[in-house]
Amino acid sequence: MAIISEVQEETRQEESVPPMEPMEVEKPKKESLKPTEPIVPNKGNGLDFEKYSWTQNLQEVTVTIPVPSGTKSRSVTCEIKKNRLKVGLKGQDPIIDGEFFNAVKPDDCFWNIEDQKVISVLLTKQDQMQWWKYCVKGEPEIDTQKVEPESSKLSDLDTETRRSVEKMMFDQRQKQMGLPTSDEIEKKDMMKKFMSQHPEMNFSNAKFN
Repeated sequence: MAIISEVQEETRQEESVPPMEPMEVEKPKKESLKPTEPIVPNKGNGLDFEKYSWTQNLQEVTVTIPVPSGTKSRSVTCEIKKNRLKVGLKGQDPIIDGEFFNAVKPDDCFWNIEDQKVISVLLTKQDQMQWWKYCVKGEPEIDTQKVEPESSKLSDLDTETRRSVEKMMFDQRQKQMGLPTSDEIEKKDMMKKFMSQHPEMNFSNAKFN
């Protein structure tokens, strides 16, 4: 009888113990991946890397690749296609092999070797009103708003191109200062003119960007 009483007592104790709630395992917080910020360009409006560098103006991109002193042009392999560049030394892995930021005009591109120690590749842009953010896909992007075109060369451009470049420079300065661009100013002026021509219309609830 004593044994039965002990078993009954243990059973009551087990029933009186409240069930354990499942523990919540804290999941590690995922670090928010911040997009890579654009880099300030070099003095030539491009970037410098360990194995090569590139510069640009609105019309052209120049890629400069140091090679061992005494390198002959016959030792160089260079393929310039509309959307791709592959350049290096024969028998070795390419120094550059990738897609351009934008298309070039292959017939107007060429390369040469300077002082037998530097490969220089001149690329003529197809769109000559756009700054490249990178030369070859995979490179860090430059901040095109920090690009500084040579104002001394503006006089060499035709009237239409010069106006476009001046407009682009103005818009870049306006954006840096948080001010409206030329297009935004023009739109506001048009809206003001329209409002003055139609005083009978109520614009009090209108929203303008």
